[in-house]
Amino acid sequence: MKKLMVIFALLLSFMLVLSACGKNKDEAKEDQKRAVNTEDKDKTADNQDLLKKIQADGKITIGTEGTYPPFTFHDTNGHLTGFDVDLANEVAKRLGVKAEYKETQWDAMFAGLDAKRFDMIANEVGIRPDRQKKYDFSDPYITSAGVLIVNTSNTKVKKFEDIKGLNAAQSLTSNYGDIAKKYGANLVGVEGFQQAVELLAQKRVDVTINDKLTYLDYKKQKPDAPIKVAATANDASSSGFMFRKNSDKLVDEVNKVLKEIVDDGTYKKISEKWFGEDVLK
Repeated sequence: MKKLMVIFALLLSFMLVLSACGKNKDEAKEDQKRAVNTEDKDKTADNQDLLKKIQADGKITIGTEGTYPPFTFHDTNGHLTGFDVDLANEVAKRLGVKAEYKETQWDAMFAGLDAKRFDMIANEVGIRPDRQKKYDFSDPYITSAGVLIVNTSNTKVKKFEDIKGLNAAQSLTSNYGDIAKKYGANLVGVEGFQQAVELLAQKRVDVTINDKLTYLDYKKQKPDAPIKVAATANDASSSGFMFRKNSDKLVDEVNKVLKEIVDDGTYKKISEKWFGEDVLK
């Protein structure tokens, strides 16, 4: 009888230990879940307070390439300029703060925003569903179609389907890099449009896909460049300023001043300065 009581006591103790372990595991899971939720809430709170921080600091930090004319590039005096720069400067002015630019390569730009190196990106970033899942965008401020660009001596490439198996000079994470991959081209990574067309002119690549407005500006600057448009995409894409997710207050304020810029004719002046026409629609 005593043996049975001892065995029963041991079994009861073992069950209590197991129960405690299970409880501890459940509690650990709940603690972990709470920690993740708290971290998400903290990130949201930080981004929601971003407008206040920008206003308090008196500046908005903007990520851009600085190598993508006519949107963001350096003039002959070395000053950062371009359509996106002019527009972002006007936005900053109406927010009552100074625009401070941090230049980086396209392929590192999104990571820089994630790491809070800047508050906003102004670099003709296409508004796409996959990006909207991770980032916030302003209202669109420019619309343009993509073009397939080849060397002037190229008579074989006449449509996008012709680039399968060819070498395309592209920024690897850009909209146009995705289009090149979609049509089966082999991507050759470049830092920007300037490098892409140089490789194309030297016949070191077969094609590049980029924005029509960028191509027109380049040809205006260098009419003798041995490049031409072989095809134009049917669907136009819209671009906007990009922000970290949950930056609602800042995005709302930027949209408010963007509307003012359009309504009072300032947008049209900036657009005509760079393109000779209104490129919002």
